[in-house]
Amino acid sequence: MFLARVFINLPNVLLFQTHSLQDLQQPAVSSKVFIQRDYSSGTICKFQTKFPSELESRLDKQQFEETMQTLNNLYAEAEKLGGKSYLEGCLACLTAYTIFLCMETHYEKVLKKIARYIKDQNEKIYAPRGLLLTDPIERGLRVVEITIFEDRTISSGR
Repeated sequence: MFLARVFINLPNVLLFQTHSLQDLQQPAVSSKVFIQRDYSSGTICKFQTKFPSELESRLDKQQFEETMQTLNNLYAEAEKLGGKSYLEGCLACLTAYTIFLCMETHYEKVLKKIARYIKDQNEKIYAPRGLLLTDPIERGLRVVEITIFEDRTISSGR
């Protein structure tokens, strides 16, 4: 068995750690699925809910559709204009936009909520099935990327 020795150099301290090579390997990416934006309702941020065939062996159709519908609802909430949004805009103009140095906008708050939701979905549903849901903000809100990792229990024969 090959072992890798890792040296960590801290001020006045030199630590040695030994790791198995398998511990250092990342899971192999088998493929990626991209869920495109749905422009049928205009330019609002909405993603298609059609279940991709690549996920059939790993994920239940209902779970996928529920995830996509929740994401669509959260993005609709973020883009919703109301009294609070107008007040934020007025305060921004009155303070030469310096108010945003000490306050988050409604949109930013909902984006954080979306990031927490995606993290939660990855931990509970997607990661145990060898999948990773990527936050659409990391892809410019153009697509929802789902990474499919190689199933090593089948491919490695162990």
